[in-house]
This record gives sequence, structure tokens and C-alpha cells, in this order.
Amino acid sequence: MLGRRRCRRSPGPLVRIAKIRWRIEHDYRELKTGLGLDHFEGRTWLGWHHHATLVTAAHLFITTLRLTRPKAPGAA
Repeated sequence: MLGRRRCRRSPGPLVRIAKIRWRIEHDYRELKTGLGLDHFEGRTWLGWHHHATLVTAAHLFITTLRLTRPKAPGAA
């Protein structure tokens, strides 16, 4: 049976994949709620593409700021 066979691998790769999935879900939620990815009400693909591109650029900017300028201790 496959279910009773011992796994010879460490749980490290599985944990890494689970963390990557969490990061993707968190970023997608931030894109939708914080940056307005879900606010587009246009009808053309080109308009949606422009909107998604600008939201992605804003997300890149915010992520870069977050990584290069961490908050000071005690800052809100």
C-alpha cells in the first residue's frame, strides 16, 4: 500500500511550499483589498490590462519600501 510506505524525505520542502502558498494568498488579498485590483469596472481587455499593470506596479513599490525601510521599533 502506498499509504503505509515510509517517507524518506524531510518535511522541509513541504513546509517551504506551504509558506510560499501562504505568501501568494496574502499578496493576492493585499492586491485586491489594499490596492484595488477588484475595483475595475471597465469592459475592455486593454482597460483591465492597464488597471492590473498599475496595481502590480503599486504592489512592487510598496513591497520595495517595506523591504528597504523597515519600521522603527514602536512605530505604528
